[in-house]
Amino acid sequence: MQQGLSLLIQLVLEFAPVVAELVQKRSKDLALSKYESIEVIPEILKVLNPSNKKSSYAEDFEQERIFQQQLLAENHQTQLRIAAQVRETAIKLPEVNKILDSWPLRLYPSQILDHTNYGRTPLKIFIAPPQVHFDQFNDNRDETISQVELMLAEGLRDFLNNNYSLNSQVRPTELLAGAWDSKRFHSESSIKALFGMLKTEPILILESENDGDYLNFRIAYWGLGQGNYYYKTIARLPYREILEESAKRRALEWKKIRDELLALGEDIEEINHIGKENVVNLAILEKVEKWNEKGIDISKLSIQYQVTRQDFENLCQVLITYHCLVAGWVADAYHLVNHGVPPLLPELLPSLLSDTFDLQSIEVIASGYKQVYQALENERCYWIPELALQLAQSLSHLSDAYGGKLRSWANEQLDYSVNTWLQLRQISLQDSTNPLQAMQSAVSVKDEEYVKKLREYFVAVGDSQSLADVEEILNCVANLKHQVTLQHIVLSHTLTGHSEKVTSVVISPDSESLVTGCADKTIKVWNLKSGKLIRTLTEDLGEISSVAISPNEHYLAIGSCQHPKSNVRVYNLNSGKLIHILLGHQKPVNCIAISPDGQILASGSNKIKIWNLHKGNRICTLWHSFAVNAAAISLDGTILASGSSDNKIRLWNPRTGDPLRTLNGHSGGVKSVIISPDGEILFSGSTDKTIKVWHLATGKVLHTLTGHLEEVRSLAVSPDGEILFSGSADKTIKVWHLRTGELLQTITEHSGAVNSIAISRNGQFLASASSDKTINIWQIN
Repeated sequence: MQQGLSLLIQLVLEFAPVVAELVQKRSKDLALSKYESIEVIPEILKVLNPSNKKSSYAEDFEQERIFQQQLLAENHQTQLRIAAQVRETAIKLPEVNKILDSWPLRLYPSQILDHTNYGRTPLKIFIAPPQVHFDQFNDNRDETISQVELMLAEGLRDFLNNNYSLNSQVRPTELLAGAWDSKRFHSESSIKALFGMLKTEPILILESENDGDYLNFRIAYWGLGQGNYYYKTIARLPYREILEESAKRRALEWKKIRDELLALGEDIEEINHIGKENVVNLAILEKVEKWNEKGIDISKLSIQYQVTRQDFENLCQVLITYHCLVAGWVADAYHLVNHGVPPLLPELLPSLLSDTFDLQSIEVIASGYKQVYQALENERCYWIPELALQLAQSLSHLSDAYGGKLRSWANEQLDYSVNTWLQLRQISLQDSTNPLQAMQSAVSVKDEEYVKKLREYFVAVGDSQSLADVEEILNCVANLKHQVTLQHIVLSHTLTGHSEKVTSVVISPDSESLVTGCADKTIKVWNLKSGKLIRTLTEDLGEISSVAISPNEHYLAIGSCQHPKSNVRVYNLNSGKLIHILLGHQKPVNCIAISPDGQILASGSNKIKIWNLHKGNRICTLWHSFAVNAAAISLDGTILASGSSDNKIRLWNPRTGDPLRTLNGHSGGVKSVIISPDGEILFSGSTDKTIKVWHLATGKVLHTLTGHLEEVRSLAVSPDGEILFSGSADKTIKVWHLRTGELLQTITEHSGAVNSIAISRNGQFLASASSDKTINIWQIN
């Protein structure tokens, strides 16, 4: 079987660069850049953890993995749509014209292009079997060829059914054995004819062609969206030598039996009669040995051993191994590149090659996979750690049988996995730094499965020191999980009394009162802890869009979105007495915000107007091209953030009205913006169903949170900056742990869209206002 291993090595050396080139070309076409989406991760770690203790923002990596998976799926679907169009054209072509003059299959294109029962597009495999024969079989040549083809097909079928079945949801392949018209076609013209008609299908052709005493073993391959086919001879198999070696082995085995029979006194003529061709082959073998001893160059002699069907069966086993190795490697490459499925063949090598392993050969095989992984780094960098770790685990399974040298190849893959994991998280290593110890500073809850696989690896290879380091990493994960689960949110009260959708809610700074605004044109003030109604304001307010309370709790500001009553009113919170009516907006007022120092008020319609809260006079007007839906003012009062229906967030100096920066990233209108308590981070919710986390000073997107099914209408962040709450039109409130990126909880108590949420300054209460006409008060423990 050593020939089989040599073949696989040759395949890896020849074919791995081809796969890598295809991946790199596609990555370039998709304009993907390695690590591009997480280049600012250190900034958010610094902002969210001022103590400079590094922490993990795991959701970045999980979401980017999801994004890459979605991008891969979209690209795959695009290729399938293109393939469907070409397929339809091919099916419509007359199947009796000159194209079929070079058609090498017994199946028509319409039969091959049928996708009725497929999920993932399977890799189709054809066998172009060899036409091998010896002189003894000349009178029965067709039967011999047929037997080789049947045995070859059956052996490959067993291998594929067990590991790459057509019914598999992971690595489907379809073997179309018997489809090749082996008596008529081989070589380039047949491959070109197939590619012309079947270029929409991923296809592997395994071709063996007789060349004197050798078989030229070739593969032809093309994948989805591939502009041309790969076709090359990857091995020359000395089939006559294999047959003769089989005959020699049988002759030597016969010699042992003959000698045992002679020792029992059996007649030599009767023994030779039973031995048949073995007698002849043994005689030839003994003559050759004698001639070699005499220094005769037997290569000049025409020596022919008598071969039997058993020898052909042995040849077929070699061919089966060849075909299984190549089919497995190419299927792995196809499903990895197109579907992100980790390779399987490394786990199957021991059973395929039994005791023929060569350590250098394993290194070549492993490096071939690594070459493909490296090509995938730009397109799917977040998958590389797990792919490389899986390969390391596969190789480690062989270490007990093949010793420490093989373990070094497995360790190389393990190092590649861990170093890529650290590189993704922007963790740089000093020469003296242990990579596993460095992982402790960046690990997250999302990494638990990966770390457990690391533990399995080190258990398998018996590395106790690394195992201890991994246990420390798992302890870090356990601590993070404990921190994450400390938050318990319990429904305390449900407030009813409004007759329309409740559009806005705010909690007073002392965490004692709750104010709600409603489409029923009323404002209600409630006791936060008891849920009792304190007062109702009904003074010709119009439909209420937003409410805000000043830090000193003296002022209550109300925005109206009903034209022509689209104004801002300012009341005394304690008495309910009207203080100011702020006029000037010509469009509905959608949002209002009061600065943390209580000096200014911002109101947004199609413009933003800045007011002196105490005096009621206008300071400046900020111009927007589209409706302004949300506004927030930074802790020091130097930045006003506004979210608009044009998908943009604009940053302003609210004192002077000067524009500072425009943030682009959402693909839908921005419905909510808030700034973290430390003034460093901006959060935004959008009709694109996402929440974006921005570094306020640089304007860079630090992260995108996904999970809501409808637009995100409101956001609130806990006083310690650790927890983010989001309310959505999908009727849910989601709770996010910002340090780990974990979605902690999804609250589904409301029966209508959640329009507004607010958290108390002491962090103990959350209030939510809904289109179901209710307000829920939640206690946070």
